[in-house]
Amino acid sequence: MSFIRVGAAALNQTPLDWDNNAAHIRSAIHEARDRGVSILCLPEMAICGYGCEDAFFADSTRRMSRQVLHELLPDTLGIVVCVGFPVLHEGALYNACALVVDGAIAGIVPKQHLAGDGLHYEHRWFKPWQQGETTEIVLDGKTIPFGDLVFDLNGLRVGFEICEDAWVVQRPAEQLAERGVQVLLNPSASHFAFEKQAIRKRLVKEASGNFGMTYIYSNLVGNEAGRAIYDGGVLIGCDGSIVRQGTRFGYSDVSVTDAVVKIDLSRSEAIMNDTGVLRLERRIDEVNDESVVYDSDAFEESNFLVEEEFGRAIALGLYDYVRKSRSKGFVVSLSGGADSTAVVSLIRLMIDFSCDELGTANVCERLGFEECSKESILEQLITTVYQSTKNSSDATRNAAKSVAEGMGSHHLEFDVDALTQSYVSMVEAGIGRDLSWDTDDLALQNIQARVRAPGVWMLANIEQKLLLATSNRSEAAVGYATMDGDTCGSISPIAGIDKAFLRKWLVWLEVHGPEGVGPKPSVASVNQLTPTAELRPQEQSQTDEDDLMPYDVLDAIEHEAIGLKRSPAEALVTLQQLFPEHNGMLTAWVKRFYSLWCRNQWKRERYAPSFHVDDKNLDPKTWCRFPILSGGFQRELRELD
Repeated sequence: MSFIRVGAAALNQTPLDWDNNAAHIRSAIHEARDRGVSILCLPEMAICGYGCEDAFFADSTRRMSRQVLHELLPDTLGIVVCVGFPVLHEGALYNACALVVDGAIAGIVPKQHLAGDGLHYEHRWFKPWQQGETTEIVLDGKTIPFGDLVFDLNGLRVGFEICEDAWVVQRPAEQLAERGVQVLLNPSASHFAFEKQAIRKRLVKEASGNFGMTYIYSNLVGNEAGRAIYDGGVLIGCDGSIVRQGTRFGYSDVSVTDAVVKIDLSRSEAIMNDTGVLRLERRIDEVNDESVVYDSDAFEESNFLVEEEFGRAIALGLYDYVRKSRSKGFVVSLSGGADSTAVVSLIRLMIDFSCDELGTANVCERLGFEECSKESILEQLITTVYQSTKNSSDATRNAAKSVAEGMGSHHLEFDVDALTQSYVSMVEAGIGRDLSWDTDDLALQNIQARVRAPGVWMLANIEQKLLLATSNRSEAAVGYATMDGDTCGSISPIAGIDKAFLRKWLVWLEVHGPEGVGPKPSVASVNQLTPTAELRPQEQSQTDEDDLMPYDVLDAIEHEAIGLKRSPAEALVTLQQLFPEHNGMLTAWVKRFYSLWCRNQWKRERYAPSFHVDDKNLDPKTWCRFPILSGGFQRELRELD
């Protein structure tokens, strides 16, 4: 047995941000080499950024990627590094990784299996490489091996699974094991989803255990391109165990994780399959002291609770969004309800987490604030506005004030009732009749929501901040949101989260809170309220669930109809089993959901960009495509009569 030190890095990259991306790569290489790492795995498409979208088609993107790779070569002296970038070969574009050894490109391996579900769209840009095929390409005047390669470093064999390659049934690891690979590199851009880290761990354990490999998995971290959030959490696996896991949801641009692992160098000598093996005269440095090997039986970092994952993921997404968009903070229309309270709480957690990890001074510098204390950051960063009409209650006003004080925001109050009445009077004069709640209920509700938008937009413009929309996924499913009202914003951070979860999360935040931060008691006043839009006169006692249906029922129908693609009749059968106490209303609620879902697709098309957190996302640009015009399930709904 031999012992070598290997490493993986989590990098916070940005599409087409050539200088910063290169600086992060360079920093990771230098840190790894200083630690004595011999082989370093960097994330997928680390040079140009994974989320370049159709910019991958641009000649300039590929040219600049090659140029940056060339500039990085001198930094790789004394270390072996894999670096990802797009490669054009015979008219086809490939998602590829170069193995760079001591300042020279030894070979380039393209991805074999492309991600094409949900928010993934790799087949639009790239072509999958065929297993077992090898060729050569000319890169900057040099002929480079290209294809399904194995690199033999003086007896140590290194191979690749690139992100999606590890998630398919016939993963390359099996045939790479037959070719004697002892160290398998997985440069990934694996976006966050609830409890996904447990699946990644299983994939690493299976490969390292079943095939007798050391498995090195790297990942991006942060909000790279706007919608997807990457959670880092790099992994190193040996003998079926995780021997090292990197930090998840970190705020550092570069995080290197390393481990000393055992390698059986005699194994490759017994392998007869030399297909695509590239032999290099390069010996990997060995570590003499066996005691530094991590105890694989003892190391296994626990997974976060789903409430903790949510808070950390969205907070990190907001942090990168505000700094990468070069904005000066956030404006939130704080209604005193659960949704806007959750948004403001997530911003506060963003500051708590970032200051704890980076230090308050560094956070001030990154966000461009001169006054430097957590309190001053919060007041400069968050502006909250309570906007009242005559239908607003003291309970929501006081709840909003309590939340603003507890979270440290700069809080304002606007009275928009006069504006509302001016629109009502103008329209009444125009149409020649008075408006009433009996005949014009929806119009009178919507004008109150819409009249709140111009003021907060104006405030966001004045302060050069991002206006955050506060609609949730349950509302998006049935269109229970006013377009150009509460849907207004530059980004919609909770549009991927259902209302039932948000209410549960706020209770958790009040009582427990994240590790190292603790509870936020200021949300208690919101948790005591019944969700209401407060758009009808107070004597009508309006509630969201009276307008729609109980939120747990709504979310269950959404899961059946949209998640599982079931018909109304099929969904009703399941609902009758789940909610026997509501049996008399379930048929009406199923009809209401399917009708409202189809009727309001146009709204979902217009929502501000939202963060992806699970496979229930309704964002038509990333996960759930549905026609704007359709038959509306009319025939299917008649079957319920």
